[in-house]
Amino acid sequence: MKHLFPYQWTTAIIGIVIAFIILLLIRRDLLHVKRSLWWIGIAALIVVMGFFPTTIDKFGILLGVNYPPVLILTLGIGFILIKILSMDLERSRQERTLRRLTQRMAILEGMLSEVNGKKEER
Repeated sequence: MKHLFPYQWTTAIIGIVIAFIILLLIRRDLLHVKRSLWWIGIAALIVVMGFFPTTIDKFGILLGVNYPPVLILTLGIGFILIKILSMDLERSRQERTLRRLTQRMAILEGMLSEVNGKKEER
């Protein structure tokens, strides 16, 4: 059976589509540029692997992996875990900042009610 596109082109096209979607999200201001760099890097990696599929085979042999395509899955899972960890760190930082802002606001509200209470006494 003859395929319409070789798998290299399919992989490269997927990477280009991902890059296009990321750029569209940035343009519509739905994705911050800081966060998009990670995704643009992943899309570029997919495009490179699509156009040069033997590089993963050579890299796998260099690392001693018996079946090099497994290396792609292993690296993908590793990248996903790193991304999840970075997202958790960012969320923890935001929660800490929100908690501090809430505490400061409560202090200011308390000070404001004290000032208003003293004004009413006069």
